[in-house]
Amino acid sequence: MRHKIPCFCDNTFTIDVPQEIDLDTDPQYIEDILAGNFMNFICTSCGKKHKPEFPLTLNWPSKGLILEVLPELDRGEFYRRKEPKNMSPEKETVISYPEMAERIAIIRDDLSVEALEALKYYLFVKADEAYPENEISVWYNAKTGEALEFHIHGIKDNEVAVMKTPLNLYEKTLEDYKKNPRTDPFASLRIKSYCSLQNLLRPEELK
Repeated sequence: MRHKIPCFCDNTFTIDVPQEIDLDTDPQYIEDILAGNFMNFICTSCGKKHKPEFPLTLNWPSKGLILEVLPELDRGEFYRRKEPKNMSPEKETVISYPEMAERIAIIRDDLSVEALEALKYYLFVKADEAYPENEISVWYNAKTGEALEFHIHGIKDNEVAVMKTPLNLYEKTLEDYKKNPRTDPFASLRIKSYCSLQNLLRPEELK
């Protein structure tokens, strides 16, 4: 689908945006998404980089993943909408391209989304307690040996804190989830097709 991108230099240029991508058929998209290069466009007049977000569907058949990707601007609409009657039970939702990249990394590393989001919640609580005035965000980055690496933003300006948690802590969290999926924080991490720490952090008007 073609979209027009307005630039601050008053130039408007047209881009082609896919509505559906198969990551098995076009695996080059995986590297682009993880590197943050997906949907980066350069203004044809001034050279400014633009990173717009458009809704799309990511299919990854070999991983059993069907991912509905929504722009960050559609977050409020997602919470207010009714679940479509034809929504596939296998389809998962993420909101924003950074969440899309994180989810691809989680699936790439064969990890449980529910357990990962719970670990992010625990890390967020600790960071928020230590820095209550800061706007904290926690992101999964990669599996490194016997540890999982998370990036914590907001502790210091223009710096990212790297936190490594032992793999056995993830395994314990996964075991807890399998035994008690309807207890918190697991139950509160999911709303319809969307499993995310952001569900616990959303403002009152979206609850």
